[in-house]
Amino acid sequence: MNSVFKNNNTGVVFVLFAKRLYIALLITLLASCSKISDQKTFYFAHNLSVTHPVHKGVLEMQRALDKISGGKLQIKIFPDGQLGSEREVLELLQIGSIAMTKVSAAAMSNFAPEYKVFGVPYLFRDRDHFFAVLEGGIGNQILEGGSDYLLRGLCYYDAGARSFYTTKKLVETPADLHGMKIRVMGDQNSVNMIGALGGSATPMAYSELYTALQQGVVDGAENNIPSFVISNHYEISQYYTVDEHSRIPDVVVIGTRFWDNLSDEERIWVKQAADIGAAKQKVFWDESVKENIEILKKANVTIYYPDKSIFAEQAKAVMETVAEDPELNELIKAILETNAENI
Repeated sequence: MNSVFKNNNTGVVFVLFAKRLYIALLITLLASCSKISDQKTFYFAHNLSVTHPVHKGVLEMQRALDKISGGKLQIKIFPDGQLGSEREVLELLQIGSIAMTKVSAAAMSNFAPEYKVFGVPYLFRDRDHFFAVLEGGIGNQILEGGSDYLLRGLCYYDAGARSFYTTKKLVETPADLHGMKIRVMGDQNSVNMIGALGGSATPMAYSELYTALQQGVVDGAENNIPSFVISNHYEISQYYTVDEHSRIPDVVVIGTRFWDNLSDEERIWVKQAADIGAAKQKVFWDESVKENIEILKKANVTIYYPDKSIFAEQAKAVMETVAEDPELNELIKAILETNAENI
């Protein structure tokens, strides 16, 4: 039996029920409104703010699709988690309630196992290698693989590289992580990586992290630079080590219940618009990184660039564990053999 019922927490149950009912009613109303004209309207939900580079990228996709289709295909955007968490929205795509979303590849890995490869630490040599993989055959293979789970990927968005930030001391080598409690996502690869580097992994909700850093519940965390700044974690953590241990992209996804009902021409329009939005989002992301680095410098945050090979060598056991899955092993080999210069 669900633990909520075991605890007789009727308040939690009511809130969850009311939230789902609200979302269902809202989607039903919107769907009925979209039938007024001959236009096809895609409802696109994501959980980030309207100032985020992701939202700006979705806006570019929205404009491009309107132009390419001559107004026949429209996108209506619901930002700020209005329609639920990443997992909830993916479930709405699967049942056909809404058409599109942007989620982390980490969230997609709970539905389509191919995405787990992005959680392997130090898999990508640098940003050029990363995008050579994403924009080549391997990236497309992963996007299309989600169709088996009713979730077809359209393109990738840049979500930067995750690096360590700490409150008490600078991390220059893996030895500096010994005895440190580092907050991670609820992902086994992340937990295993911290353990391999000598730290103590502490899975925790992101919303709880500021207070946890402030009160010393954890000694640090890991994330990209824009998230580090937007969350105001830099106010407490004065050390940022650019080890870039993982690059987990965001993914624009369309439910196959919508995709399969599009004509060949409409599919081309949607893919073209998605690619235009992705290209613009990369530019917005780069601008955001530069702006936030300046904020960190003004706040006197120490930004350190270590020898990443030392970290990568010590974390190699995590890749070996993931590679025990034959399909993921083939993906890892293909990624490692990808040469950015030849793409």
